[in-house]
Amino acid sequence: MKITAIKTSVCNAEMRNWIFVRVETDQTGLYGWGEATLEWKTRGVVGAVQDLEPLLIGRDPRDIEQAVRVMVKHSFWRLGVIGNTAISGIEMALWDIWGKELNVPVWRLLGGKTHDKIKVYTHLGFGDMTSVYESMEHSAVVERGLQVVEQGYRALKVVFIPYTHFTASPKQQDHVGGMMQKLREAVGDEIEIMIDFHGRPASTSAALQYIHALAPARPLFVEEPIQPGDAPGMKQIMEKSPVPIAAGERLVDRREFDDLFRLRAINIAQPDLCHVGGFTEARKIAAMADTAGVGIAPHNPLGPLAGVAALHFDIATPNFVIQEEMSGAVPWYHEVVKGPIRRVDGYWQIPEKPGLGVEVDEKEIAKHPFKQEVMHAGHAALDDGTIVDW
Repeated sequence: MKITAIKTSVCNAEMRNWIFVRVETDQTGLYGWGEATLEWKTRGVVGAVQDLEPLLIGRDPRDIEQAVRVMVKHSFWRLGVIGNTAISGIEMALWDIWGKELNVPVWRLLGGKTHDKIKVYTHLGFGDMTSVYESMEHSAVVERGLQVVEQGYRALKVVFIPYTHFTASPKQQDHVGGMMQKLREAVGDEIEIMIDFHGRPASTSAALQYIHALAPARPLFVEEPIQPGDAPGMKQIMEKSPVPIAAGERLVDRREFDDLFRLRAINIAQPDLCHVGGFTEARKIAAMADTAGVGIAPHNPLGPLAGVAALHFDIATPNFVIQEEMSGAVPWYHEVVKGPIRRVDGYWQIPEKPGLGVEVDEKEIAKHPFKQEVMHAGHAALDDGTIVDW
């Protein structure tokens, strides 16, 4: 069996462009699908897939580890997030091909079942960007939180940390603590709540002030309390935090996770299969995390193929904790990709179809062509004009 072509399809889903990758083979009717979505970098990723295609034409798609090594090592330049995202979409499609050929689901190929169901969570507004990033008042957070619970989710994530520089004012701290307490009172103690800091605090001290304000309402974890790349700073936060610390959505390979694991600087790692290189690299990250006593909660606010890939990965990952998903991002989410995801009482069920188990409607994709994504960072500035992390 040989790879004959690698193609991309871009589907605009309002808040981001989904990038689907199709790997074709010389076997009639046998091809695989993956996802390589990367916000605000769509054209770069599509170009990177095209640049990588010549390295794989004529190779056996079932030699997945070798294919990844070729793309990484023969690219010469370090690929970064754009190149690794392109690799991710291609790599997922190779697993899809192999599973279809053997007539087994991908999670079987990854080592088999380690969970009977997969716990998931979503965001306020089910992925609407305004609701995710601009729910900064008590009433909006409570209303949207209750909507998530009413849809059968048993866990949700919020982003209501103020735009912050190196210090957090008493007013800001009280506002965050009050928001969290109101939300906890509204949804009850049986619902898990996570808070995404989005790396907004510029100092560990400011991050810790917010964490202590949140702690009485017992969040499942706080995410990315400072910007990525500062493992010693994350270690300082974790040592003083009464709440579990999660991070990793902006790290692109196991080497970038290594310091966090060696320093025992996080409790939960959040690799994104669409950005770290697909299943191959994510499995290595999960094994490193397991060795360090760290759980896995994969990042995934992306498209439907990314969600299916995460489902297969989670099933076969023993230290899996909870899965992010955003299936309500657009009303036609399930029309573009018909997949095996079925949610019951806050959990995804185990699929049995071969490969990833998806059917992609390319005609439906064509109805939603590429559009420039909206940049949502415009509000990330202080009153004095200082630009801060959004």
